[in-house]
Amino acid sequence: MSSATAPLSHPARLHIRAATHDDIPAITRIYNESGVSTTASYDLEPVSTENRRVWLDERLNGGTPVLVADDDGEVLGYASFGRFRDKAGYAHTVEHSVYVAPGSRALGVGRMLMLALIDRARADGVHTMVGVLDADNQTSIQFHERLGFVEAGRLRQVGRKFDRWLDAVFMQLLFDGPAPEPARPMDRVGA
Repeated sequence: MSSATAPLSHPARLHIRAATHDDIPAITRIYNESGVSTTASYDLEPVSTENRRVWLDERLNGGTPVLVADDDGEVLGYASFGRFRDKAGYAHTVEHSVYVAPGSRALGVGRMLMLALIDRARADGVHTMVGVLDADNQTSIQFHERLGFVEAGRLRQVGRKFDRWLDAVFMQLLFDGPAPEPARPMDRVGA
């Protein structure tokens, strides 16, 4: 059994770091398991490691972060943000994503990744973060709410996956208020 499905080998070993090309196989696996096979992403087909390599290179070359949660060499999740829209007026707004391996979702991995991503966004002068979530994913909506995100809008039937129409919820975090509390490795907050 891999540590992606086993308990953390040791909570002190879990740390958040910048992704490298060595992490691409794990990022690809996590995205396909946690995103493509669910409605967490509206991608319909699994992505290849080449697809994720290009994605990582675009993020790194664009100066935007890709962070991984590393448990003694095993990647348990990753998070990133990028441009919200291409227009210059959106320069201070980013759209984020966070994916955690099945079996690691109740360990606080998602919270640790998001808090590190929020810190990075603040340091980069971002004014607002946006997450686009499937409206039926109450776990993800509640996870974002616990981090200070608020629902900013819903778009009905904008996606289609698994032979049904999907609604999207826009969650927004403005950086005018205090930062969320730091995570502890064993917080059981999900995502």
